[in-house]
Amino acid sequence: MSHIGMTINRHIMEQQRQFPEATGEFTGLLTQIALAAKVVSRQVNQAGLVDILGRAGTRNVHGEDVMKLDVMAHQTMIEALEYSGHVCALASEESEEPIYLSTDSPCGPYIVLFDPLDGSSNIDTAVTIGTIFSVHRKISAGTAATLDDLLQPGHRQVAAGYVVYGSSTMLVYTTGTGVHGYTLAPTVGEFLLTREHIQMPAQGSTFSVNSGNTPYWSAEVQQYMDYLCQDDPASRRPYSMRYVGTLVADFHRTLLKGGIFLYPADTKDPKTPTGKLRLLYEAAPLALIAREAGGRASTGTQDILDLQPVELHQRVPLIIGSRDDVTMAEHFLQGRSVASIPA
Repeated sequence: MSHIGMTINRHIMEQQRQFPEATGEFTGLLTQIALAAKVVSRQVNQAGLVDILGRAGTRNVHGEDVMKLDVMAHQTMIEALEYSGHVCALASEESEEPIYLSTDSPCGPYIVLFDPLDGSSNIDTAVTIGTIFSVHRKISAGTAATLDDLLQPGHRQVAAGYVVYGSSTMLVYTTGTGVHGYTLAPTVGEFLLTREHIQMPAQGSTFSVNSGNTPYWSAEVQQYMDYLCQDDPASRRPYSMRYVGTLVADFHRTLLKGGIFLYPADTKDPKTPTGKLRLLYEAAPLALIAREAGGRASTGTQDILDLQPVELHQRVPLIIGSRDDVTMAEHFLQGRSVASIPA
């Protein structure tokens, strides 16, 4: 039975009924995240009309300029969740330390980690940006959350999702039982189900990568790029390049159309020799979505969902997309001979 056109709240409730033991706590959490997405979407759509463009005048924990919209999105997520009664701790890409709830806040069983506004460098040019979120269940004893609750591997996520703010606002999430997409209908102010049980093609014909970093890549990555650009119609090559520069936007297209996104390790910045993207706020949540849609995510040598985080702002290489494309990329990055590549 198709549920296309159903509001996100109703669809979440329909899914909850499949689990008689459900308390409604998790449903309430997702509802609050959707509410935060509506608020951020409204502010993004006002960019240029009100004074929320440009830099905030500070730098975040990663040494990057903080944009005014970054601050707004960060605060919106916190305000939507900290007094909801559904979470006991939060972590944001914009905050150096975890956000533990104060003693006067109701404490729930979940942990939420989020990138409040992915694609900050594109904000001032009206290019698609987004929000990424990851949900874990508290695992420590006692009522207060600990760092161990935040540093859980991706395969333990109970939900993950993202929001894209572009030609339309779309929220995509999974709870491990399929990937669903909802489009915000401005006239009614509701997210409506527009894509149910999204499946990523096993192989695509496009790749997303910042080719300006080519001189800083390993020889194996450069060989893989050369392979994608060779003319071989039987294997859908050459691939076409599609790169927005906002992870959420590039992944969203890859999820729907297939292909591969890469941000491999490079030597451009000595501060990030093992990759640029953040494991907990970007790589792990998108990896869960990819897996549930039939795709894969890897560092080139290891499945992203199997990585055990060792710090809150840990960075990793990310190769994500269609199953066969990621497997082929791993083949190159692990230094196997071209002659051994399967047909």
